[in-house]
Amino acid sequence: MSYSRSALQVLVLAVLSATLTAQAQSMTGPTVPAALVAAAKKGGQLNTIALPPDWANYGEILARFQELYGIKITNASPDISSAEELQALRSLKGQTRSPDVVDVGPAFAIQGATEKLFSTYKPRTWASVPSSAKDPKGLWVGNYYGVVSFGVNKTIVKNPPKSWADLKKPEYKGQVALNGSPVSAQAAFSAVWAAALANGGSIDNIQPGIDYFVELKKLGNYIPVDATPATVQTGQTPITIDWDYLNLGYTKQFAGKVDWTTLVPSDGVYGSHYAVAISASAPNPAAAKLWVEFILSDEGQMLFLKGFAHPIRFNDMVSRNVIPKAMLDALPDAAVYKNVKFATPEQVKKAQDVLKAQWASKIAQ
Repeated sequence: MSYSRSALQVLVLAVLSATLTAQAQSMTGPTVPAALVAAAKKGGQLNTIALPPDWANYGEILARFQELYGIKITNASPDISSAEELQALRSLKGQTRSPDVVDVGPAFAIQGATEKLFSTYKPRTWASVPSSAKDPKGLWVGNYYGVVSFGVNKTIVKNPPKSWADLKKPEYKGQVALNGSPVSAQAAFSAVWAAALANGGSIDNIQPGIDYFVELKKLGNYIPVDATPATVQTGQTPITIDWDYLNLGYTKQFAGKVDWTTLVPSDGVYGSHYAVAISASAPNPAAAKLWVEFILSDEGQMLFLKGFAHPIRFNDMVSRNVIPKAMLDALPDAAVYKNVKFATPEQVKKAQDVLKAQWASKIAQ
Protein backbone atom coordinates (compact mmCIF):
# COMPACT_ATOMS: atom_id res chain seq x y z
CA MET A 1 0.00 0.00 0.00
CA SER A 2 1.14 3.54 -0.61
CA TYR A 3 -0.14 7.03 0.02
CA SER A 4 0.60 10.41 -1.46
CA ARG A 5 0.35 14.04 -0.48
CA SER A 6 0.37 16.71 -3.16
CA ALA A 7 0.19 20.47 -3.17
CA LEU A 8 -3.59 20.15 -3.46
CA GLN A 9 -3.64 18.83 0.09
CA VAL A 10 -1.74 21.73 1.65
CA LEU A 11 -5.01 22.93 3.14
CA VAL A 12 -5.38 19.67 5.07
CA LEU A 13 -1.86 20.03 6.42
CA ALA A 14 -2.60 23.62 7.40
CA VAL A 15 -5.67 22.49 9.35
CA LEU A 16 -3.56 19.87 11.13
CA SER A 17 -0.97 22.51 12.00
CA ALA A 18 -3.57 24.90 13.37
CA THR A 19 -5.22 22.14 15.43
CA LEU A 20 -1.91 21.10 16.93
CA THR A 21 -1.01 24.70 17.75
CA ALA A 22 -4.26 25.17 19.63
CA GLN A 23 -3.79 21.87 21.44
CA ALA A 24 -0.22 22.69 22.48
CA GLN A 25 -1.19 26.15 23.69
CA SER A 26 -3.76 24.61 26.02
CA MET A 27 -1.02 22.65 27.81
CA THR A 28 1.22 23.90 30.57
CA GLY A 29 4.25 21.70 30.04
CA PRO A 30 5.28 18.49 31.79
CA THR A 31 4.86 17.97 35.51
CA VAL A 32 8.38 17.60 36.88
CA PRO A 33 9.93 18.07 40.32
CA ALA A 34 10.11 21.73 41.30
CA ALA A 35 13.71 21.25 42.40
CA LEU A 36 14.73 20.19 38.89
CA VAL A 37 13.01 23.21 37.32
CA ALA A 38 14.66 25.53 39.85
CA ALA A 39 18.11 24.05 39.24
CA ALA A 40 17.69 24.33 35.47
CA LYS A 41 16.51 27.93 35.72
CA LYS A 42 19.39 28.82 38.02
CA GLY A 43 21.86 27.85 35.31
CA GLY A 44 19.70 29.55 32.72
CA GLN A 45 21.40 27.87 29.74
CA LEU A 46 21.01 24.77 27.58
CA ASN A 47 23.41 23.73 24.80
CA THR A 48 21.78 21.70 22.02
CA ILE A 49 23.35 20.61 18.74
CA ALA A 50 22.20 19.39 15.31
CA LEU A 51 18.56 20.47 15.65
CA PRO A 52 17.51 22.10 12.34
CA PRO A 53 14.48 24.38 12.92
CA ASP A 54 12.67 22.80 9.95
CA TRP A 55 13.37 19.20 11.07
CA ALA A 56 10.50 17.52 12.96
CA ASN A 57 9.33 20.98 14.12
CA TYR A 58 12.40 21.59 16.26
CA GLY A 59 12.19 25.33 15.64
CA GLU A 60 8.92 25.54 17.56
CA ILE A 61 10.02 22.97 20.15
CA LEU A 62 13.12 25.03 20.99
CA ALA A 63 11.06 28.23 21.18
CA ARG A 64 8.40 26.65 23.41
CA PHE A 65 10.97 25.30 25.89
CA GLN A 66 12.53 28.74 26.22
CA GLU A 67 9.09 30.30 26.64
CA LEU A 68 8.07 27.84 29.37
CA TYR A 69 11.23 27.99 31.45
CA GLY A 70 13.09 31.17 30.53
CA ILE A 71 16.20 29.14 29.75
CA LYS A 72 18.35 30.31 26.85
CA ILE A 73 19.16 27.68 24.25
CA THR A 74 22.30 27.77 22.12
CA ASN A 75 21.68 25.41 19.20
CA ALA A 76 25.07 24.77 17.61
CA SER A 77 25.71 23.36 14.12
CA PRO A 78 22.08 22.55 13.27
CA ASP A 79 22.88 20.65 10.08
CA ILE A 80 25.61 18.23 11.17
CA SER A 81 25.26 14.43 11.27
CA SER A 82 24.88 12.04 14.20
CA ALA A 83 28.51 11.01 13.83
CA GLU A 84 29.59 14.65 14.11
CA GLU A 85 27.45 15.10 17.22
CA LEU A 86 29.40 12.37 18.98
CA GLN A 87 32.65 13.93 17.83
CA ALA A 88 31.54 17.23 19.36
CA LEU A 89 31.07 15.48 22.72
CA ARG A 90 34.60 14.11 22.48
CA SER A 91 36.36 17.24 21.30
CA LEU A 92 34.49 19.79 23.46
CA LYS A 93 34.53 17.81 26.69
CA GLY A 94 35.10 20.10 29.68
CA GLN A 95 34.21 23.28 27.79
CA THR A 96 31.22 25.46 28.67
CA ARG A 97 30.05 25.31 25.05
CA SER A 98 30.02 21.51 24.97
CA PRO A 99 26.60 20.05 24.06
CA ASP A 100 24.34 19.17 26.98
CA VAL A 101 22.17 16.86 24.87
CA VAL A 102 22.36 15.18 21.47
CA ASP A 103 19.72 13.92 19.04
CA VAL A 104 21.13 10.91 17.19
CA GLY A 105 20.11 7.82 15.23
CA PRO A 106 19.99 4.50 17.12
CA ALA A 107 23.31 3.22 15.79
CA PHE A 108 25.02 6.33 17.14
CA ALA A 109 23.07 6.18 20.40
CA ILE A 110 24.47 2.70 20.91
CA GLN A 111 27.97 3.86 19.99
CA GLY A 112 27.80 6.81 22.37
CA ALA A 113 26.60 4.60 25.20
CA THR A 114 29.41 2.11 24.53
CA GLU A 115 31.98 4.92 24.66
CA LYS A 116 30.45 6.20 27.91
CA LEU A 117 29.69 9.57 26.33
CA PHE A 118 26.23 9.70 27.96
CA SER A 119 24.86 9.88 31.49
CA THR A 120 21.77 8.02 32.67
CA TYR A 121 18.36 9.65 33.06
CA LYS A 122 14.82 8.30 32.85
CA PRO A 123 12.06 10.90 32.34
CA ARG A 124 8.71 10.56 34.07
CA THR A 125 7.12 9.15 30.90
CA TRP A 126 9.76 6.41 30.61
CA ALA A 127 7.34 3.51 31.04
CA SER A 128 5.24 4.53 28.01
CA VAL A 129 8.23 4.48 25.64
CA PRO A 130 8.50 1.13 23.79
CA SER A 131 11.30 -1.03 25.19
CA SER A 132 12.91 -1.31 21.74
CA ALA A 133 13.35 2.47 21.68
CA LYS A 134 15.28 3.02 24.89
CA ASP A 135 18.43 1.92 26.65
CA PRO A 136 17.53 -0.21 29.71
CA LYS A 137 19.87 1.82 31.91
CA GLY A 138 18.54 5.16 30.71
CA LEU A 139 21.60 6.19 28.68
CA TRP A 140 19.35 7.23 25.78
CA VAL A 141 15.65 7.25 24.92
CA GLY A 142 13.82 7.49 21.60
CA ASN A 143 11.79 10.65 21.11
CA TYR A 144 10.25 10.41 17.62
CA TYR A 145 10.44 8.18 14.57
CA GLY A 146 10.09 8.35 10.82
CA VAL A 147 9.38 5.98 7.95
CA VAL A 148 11.45 5.90 4.76
CA SER A 149 9.52 7.56 1.93
CA PHE A 150 9.83 8.88 -1.61
CA GLY A 151 9.41 12.62 -2.07
CA VAL A 152 8.62 13.47 -5.71
CA ASN A 153 8.60 16.71 -7.70
CA LYS A 154 5.58 16.12 -9.93
CA THR A 155 6.48 19.01 -12.20
CA ILE A 156 9.54 17.02 -13.30
CA VAL A 157 8.41 13.47 -12.56
CA LYS A 158 5.04 12.96 -14.22
CA ASN A 159 4.66 9.35 -13.09
CA PRO A 160 5.77 9.10 -9.43
CA PRO A 161 7.38 5.77 -8.45
CA LYS A 162 5.35 3.70 -6.01
CA SER A 163 7.89 1.01 -5.17
CA TRP A 164 11.61 0.31 -4.96
CA ALA A 165 11.21 -1.76 -8.10
CA ASP A 166 9.82 1.29 -9.90
CA LEU A 167 12.95 3.33 -9.14
CA LYS A 168 14.91 1.15 -11.58
CA LYS A 169 12.85 2.34 -14.55
CA PRO A 170 14.77 4.28 -17.27
CA GLU A 171 12.40 7.24 -16.89
CA TYR A 172 14.00 8.04 -13.51
CA LYS A 173 17.56 8.30 -14.78
CA GLY A 174 19.54 10.97 -12.92
CA GLN A 175 16.67 11.72 -10.53
CA VAL A 176 17.04 9.61 -7.35
CA ALA A 177 18.90 11.01 -4.32
CA LEU A 178 19.48 10.24 -0.65
CA ASN A 179 19.78 12.90 2.05
CA GLY A 180 23.45 12.07 2.67
CA SER A 181 25.83 9.16 3.04
CA PRO A 182 24.36 6.06 4.74
CA VAL A 183 27.62 5.78 6.69
CA SER A 184 26.88 8.98 8.62
CA ALA A 185 23.23 9.96 7.98
CA GLN A 186 20.52 7.92 9.72
CA ALA A 187 17.85 8.55 7.07
CA ALA A 188 20.14 7.36 4.27
CA PHE A 189 21.21 4.33 6.31
CA SER A 190 17.55 3.47 6.81
CA ALA A 191 16.85 3.90 3.10
CA VAL A 192 19.38 1.17 2.30
CA TRP A 193 17.63 -1.07 4.82
CA ALA A 194 14.20 -0.36 3.32
CA ALA A 195 15.58 -1.26 -0.11
CA ALA A 196 16.90 -4.51 1.37
CA LEU A 197 13.44 -5.42 2.67
CA ALA A 198 12.06 -4.93 -0.84
CA ASN A 199 14.74 -7.09 -2.45
CA GLY A 200 14.86 -10.32 -0.47
CA GLY A 201 16.63 -8.95 2.59
CA SER A 202 15.41 -8.68 6.15
CA ILE A 203 15.99 -6.86 9.41
CA ASP A 204 18.90 -9.28 9.84
CA ASN A 205 20.25 -8.85 6.30
CA ILE A 206 20.96 -5.40 4.81
CA GLN A 207 23.17 -6.76 2.02
CA PRO A 208 20.44 -6.75 -0.69
CA GLY A 209 19.95 -3.03 0.00
CA ILE A 210 23.61 -2.29 -0.69
CA ASP A 211 23.44 -4.39 -3.86
CA TYR A 212 20.29 -2.52 -4.87
CA PHE A 213 21.99 0.87 -4.74
CA VAL A 214 25.00 -0.48 -6.62
CA GLU A 215 22.61 -1.47 -9.40
CA LEU A 216 20.70 1.81 -9.19
CA LYS A 217 23.95 3.69 -9.63
CA LYS A 218 24.98 1.55 -12.62
CA LEU A 219 21.60 2.29 -14.20
CA GLY A 220 22.33 6.00 -13.77
CA ASN A 221 19.19 6.58 -11.72
CA TYR A 222 20.93 7.18 -8.38
CA ILE A 223 22.81 10.47 -8.20
CA PRO A 224 25.43 11.26 -5.51
CA VAL A 225 23.83 14.57 -4.53
CA ASP A 226 22.71 15.10 -0.93
CA ALA A 227 19.01 15.99 -0.97
CA THR A 228 18.27 19.20 0.96
CA PRO A 229 15.43 21.73 0.98
CA ALA A 230 17.49 23.78 -1.49
CA THR A 231 17.91 20.90 -3.97
CA VAL A 232 14.21 20.08 -3.63
CA GLN A 233 13.19 23.65 -4.39
CA THR A 234 15.50 23.97 -7.39
CA GLY A 235 14.55 20.57 -8.80
CA GLN A 236 18.09 19.20 -8.57
CA THR A 237 16.79 16.14 -6.66
CA PRO A 238 13.38 15.35 -8.21
CA ILE A 239 13.05 12.11 -6.22
CA THR A 240 14.36 12.21 -2.66
CA ILE A 241 14.47 9.18 -0.39
CA ASP A 242 14.04 10.58 3.10
CA TRP A 243 11.93 10.43 6.25
CA ASP A 244 8.20 10.82 5.65
CA TYR A 245 7.98 13.77 8.04
CA LEU A 246 10.60 15.71 6.09
CA ASN A 247 9.06 14.96 2.71
CA LEU A 248 5.59 15.79 4.04
CA GLY A 249 6.98 19.04 5.41
CA TYR A 250 8.20 20.06 1.95
CA THR A 251 4.59 19.96 0.72
CA LYS A 252 3.78 22.81 3.07
CA GLN A 253 7.15 24.56 2.84
CA PHE A 254 7.12 24.81 -0.95
CA ALA A 255 3.40 25.24 -1.53
CA GLY A 256 2.89 27.25 -4.71
CA LYS A 257 6.50 26.72 -5.74
CA VAL A 258 6.91 22.94 -6.12
CA ASP A 259 4.19 20.38 -6.85
CA TRP A 260 5.46 17.90 -4.28
CA THR A 261 4.04 14.53 -3.29
CA THR A 262 5.12 11.96 -0.71
CA LEU A 263 4.73 8.19 -0.98
CA VAL A 264 5.64 5.29 1.27
CA PRO A 265 6.91 2.51 -1.04
CA SER A 266 4.73 -0.58 -1.18
CA ASP A 267 7.53 -3.16 -1.20
CA GLY A 268 9.89 -2.16 1.60
CA VAL A 269 8.68 -0.17 4.63
CA TYR A 270 11.27 0.61 7.29
CA GLY A 271 11.04 2.93 10.27
CA SER A 272 13.59 4.21 12.73
CA HIS A 273 13.60 6.47 15.74
CA TYR A 274 15.96 9.19 16.82
CA ALA A 275 17.14 9.27 20.41
CA VAL A 276 17.94 11.98 22.91
CA ALA A 277 20.87 11.49 25.28
CA ILE A 278 22.47 13.64 27.96
CA SER A 279 26.21 14.19 27.74
CA ALA A 280 28.25 12.61 30.52
CA SER A 281 30.10 15.92 30.75
CA ALA A 282 27.12 18.25 30.25
CA PRO A 283 27.92 21.78 31.45
CA ASN A 284 24.21 22.28 32.27
CA PRO A 285 22.99 18.87 33.53
CA ALA A 286 19.78 20.11 35.19
CA ALA A 287 18.67 21.92 32.04
CA ALA A 288 19.51 18.81 30.04
CA LYS A 289 17.24 16.67 32.23
CA LEU A 290 14.45 19.24 31.97
CA TRP A 291 14.81 19.19 28.17
CA VAL A 292 14.39 15.41 28.12
CA GLU A 293 11.33 15.72 30.35
CA PHE A 294 9.82 18.31 28.00
CA ILE A 295 10.29 16.55 24.68
CA LEU A 296 9.03 13.24 26.13
CA SER A 297 5.97 14.92 27.68
CA ASP A 298 2.57 14.96 25.97
CA GLU A 299 3.15 18.54 24.85
CA GLY A 300 6.60 17.87 23.44
CA GLN A 301 5.35 14.78 21.65
CA MET A 302 2.44 16.75 20.17
CA LEU A 303 4.90 19.30 18.82
CA PHE A 304 6.81 16.55 17.02
CA LEU A 305 3.51 15.45 15.51
CA LYS A 306 2.95 18.97 14.28
CA GLY A 307 6.17 18.57 12.31
CA PHE A 308 4.75 15.32 10.81
CA ALA A 309 7.15 13.17 12.84
CA HIS A 310 5.68 10.20 14.70
CA PRO A 311 5.93 10.70 18.48
CA ILE A 312 7.64 7.75 20.13
CA ARG A 313 4.77 7.68 22.65
CA PHE A 314 2.09 7.86 19.94
CA ASN A 315 0.30 4.63 20.88
CA ASP A 316 0.15 5.59 24.55
CA MET A 317 -1.24 9.03 23.73
CA VAL A 318 -3.87 7.57 21.40
CA SER A 319 -4.95 5.06 24.05
CA ARG A 320 -5.47 7.92 26.52
CA ASN A 321 -7.34 10.05 23.96
CA VAL A 322 -4.77 12.82 24.25
CA ILE A 323 -4.69 13.38 20.49
CA PRO A 324 -7.96 14.83 19.13
CA LYS A 325 -9.83 12.76 16.53
CA ALA A 326 -9.72 15.66 14.05
CA MET A 327 -5.96 15.60 14.29
CA LEU A 328 -5.76 11.86 13.76
CA ASP A 329 -8.09 12.13 10.76
CA ALA A 330 -5.74 14.66 9.16
CA LEU A 331 -2.78 12.27 9.38
CA PRO A 332 -1.95 9.61 6.77
CA ASP A 333 -4.05 6.45 6.93
CA ALA A 334 -2.72 4.31 9.75
CA ALA A 335 -2.99 1.26 7.49
CA VAL A 336 0.02 2.58 5.57
CA TYR A 337 2.25 1.76 8.51
CA LYS A 338 1.02 -1.76 9.24
CA ASN A 339 4.03 -3.28 7.50
CA VAL A 340 6.67 -1.02 9.02
CA LYS A 341 9.73 -2.92 10.26
CA PHE A 342 11.95 -1.73 13.12
CA ALA A 343 15.37 -3.05 14.11
CA THR A 344 16.77 -3.85 17.53
CA PRO A 345 20.00 -2.19 18.70
CA GLU A 346 21.90 -5.39 18.00
CA GLN A 347 20.53 -5.59 14.45
CA VAL A 348 21.40 -1.93 13.87
CA LYS A 349 25.01 -2.53 14.93
CA LYS A 350 25.32 -5.57 12.67
CA ALA A 351 23.86 -3.74 9.66
CA GLN A 352 26.03 -0.70 10.26
CA ASP A 353 29.18 -2.82 10.27
CA VAL A 354 28.20 -4.50 6.99
CA LEU A 355 27.40 -1.20 5.32
CA LYS A 356 30.57 0.56 6.51
CA ALA A 357 32.71 -2.25 5.10
CA GLN A 358 31.23 -1.91 1.61
CA TRP A 359 29.60 1.44 0.88
CA ALA A 360 32.66 3.56 0.14
CA SER A 361 34.23 1.06 -2.23
CA LYS A 362 31.02 0.08 -4.01
CA ILE A 363 29.14 3.38 -4.13
CA ALA A 364 31.62 6.12 -3.12
CA GLN A 365 29.54 9.29 -3.12
